[in-house]
Amino acid sequence: MRIRTRSPRRVTLTLVAASALATGLLVTVAGTGGAANATHRATPHGTTGDGLASEPGTPSTVSSGWSIPWGLSWLPDGSALLTERDSFSVYTLTQDGTKKQVGKVPNVVTTGGEGGLLSIAVSPSWKTDHYVYVMHSAAEGNRIARMTFDGSQLGDYKVVVDGIKKNKYHNGGRIKFGPDGYLYATTGDAQNPDLAQDTNSLNGKVLRMTPEGKPAPGNPFGNLVHSYGHRNPQGITWDAQGRLWEGEFGNSKYDELNLIEPGKNYGWPQCEGNCSTDGMTNPKRQWPVSEASPSAVAYSDGAIYMAALRGERLWRIPVDGTNAGTPKAYYTNDYGRLRTVESVPGENSLWLTTTNADNNGDGGPGSDKVFQIDLK
Repeated sequence: MRIRTRSPRRVTLTLVAASALATGLLVTVAGTGGAANATHRATPHGTTGDGLASEPGTPSTVSSGWSIPWGLSWLPDGSALLTERDSFSVYTLTQDGTKKQVGKVPNVVTTGGEGGLLSIAVSPSWKTDHYVYVMHSAAEGNRIARMTFDGSQLGDYKVVVDGIKKNKYHNGGRIKFGPDGYLYATTGDAQNPDLAQDTNSLNGKVLRMTPEGKPAPGNPFGNLVHSYGHRNPQGITWDAQGRLWEGEFGNSKYDELNLIEPGKNYGWPQCEGNCSTDGMTNPKRQWPVSEASPSAVAYSDGAIYMAALRGERLWRIPVDGTNAGTPKAYYTNDYGRLRTVESVPGENSLWLTTTNADNNGDGGPGSDKVFQIDLK
């Protein structure tokens, strides 16, 4: 198989809510990027031509001097925790741009490619338990660990899920708490495509688990697996009705935006993009790999926002129920490789990070930035 690398340039709400989410329907959303995400705004009839109330304006720099900022999750005070992939460091970043290192995650290793310290997720009940979760590469594979954060320092490292295979590429790595209070994680196929079709494997999947790392109630296979047939997913988010959307790297043809439902098979390696194979679930949208290579996705004000690495642009895809409308690209080639996008709690805006200091970027250490984008 050809391995494609990137070229340069609120804990559990109720079991009723969990069941509703498992069927793809939830009336309200408590948060998508960590403990503090606010309820998403309802989308009025807008003036942008696709029923949306807003579209992204010109980015402004919140903070610079970063090296591969990969994960971002909000704290209740409106500041964020961010990870750096290769330094294994975790920082706080306030809305006014004040940056402070609060520790390093132990037991992290790089893979010489896409592994290292990946994403971070703040517990929905952080004010009482002070837990944060990280996903990272370790000596034996990829894992999810829980740490404490007292507002100033990280501590008390504990593994909650291991046994996720790693490789130089295709490590997935995004974790987020869903509106049902369970923790979701995306895992890559670790450059072994057959793992994506094995529902007993943790690779090539979207996983759903309790905060203790156990299978969440209602999981379709009785284990951590929520959906399967994924190649290298790095983005998950929920819309205003609680539907789960996922962004995924393709191989050489198409990258994907998928609407994730429990137990569904999303095709890899038999399918890349749309296909007619029985039992496979087609993406809602697809892109040539040169135009996307998506990492994080975020929902705000009626649209999915998808950060593109190789494509060096931010895609905005309006969503209406289970339908994804016509994508529109912003900032093409303006800021380089775009890694993580998250909606800002209580604001009609986004934070967006670059990773131009990674293997396929053209920037050195310290060349990355965190931007704010107001939706107007």
